[in-house]
Amino acid sequence: MLLVMDMSLEVLVIPVSDDDRAKCFYEKLGFRLDVDYAAPDGNYRILQFTPPGSGASIIFGKGITSAKPGLVDRLVLVVYDIDAASEELRSHGVDVSVFHDAAGGLGGGFYAGAERRAAGPDPQRRSYASYATFRDPDGNVWLMQEIKERLPGRINHTTLNGKTSEILLETLKSTALAHGFHEKELGKVDPDWPQWYAEDMTRRLEGAGYHLSGPSA
Repeated sequence: MLLVMDMSLEVLVIPVSDDDRAKCFYEKLGFRLDVDYAAPDGNYRILQFTPPGSGASIIFGKGITSAKPGLVDRLVLVVYDIDAASEELRSHGVDVSVFHDAAGGLGGGFYAGAERRAAGPDPQRRSYASYATFRDPDGNVWLMQEIKERLPGRINHTTLNGKTSEILLETLKSTALAHGFHEKELGKVDPDWPQWYAEDMTRRLEGAGYHLSGPSA
């Protein structure tokens, strides 16, 4: 029997010509700065940024890669609302182009040329059919794709959608009630209650469809 280990894609390296300029750009986008370390000799610097809500990060800097700046073609970001995401980027001075597949398909954002692109979001607003592109100062291309509902066969976990506190509170109440019955059965105070709570809340959240181990495609 073949055992397949989990492999989480977490970091992508992008080539830039000016690390300070790139840092300002990604900070302007609202990406979270995770690491900014420079070696004492000045020949090495590593910066890591994470897009909002992403489980994967980008890394750039000095002495990081020998690839030519601007060669990255389409780093893909998934968004729920292509219009809202595009307007937010424009509010930070980023030039964004929104388009859909002129032939009515779902893969227009991944054709090498622009001949299949029609301006604006998909008229039917189907998931996977609306796109937007923008570039960083070096010309590295980013592609945003609107996904409101996953295609059949893909893992489709429920998202917290900004209601993390409410969902955790309700789960905690349910777990506390269940743990009360558990302690009655034990006939004593449960010394391992933190572990019991953690396991019970994990089961409840995952059973309700909430994904706790990072975003899925």
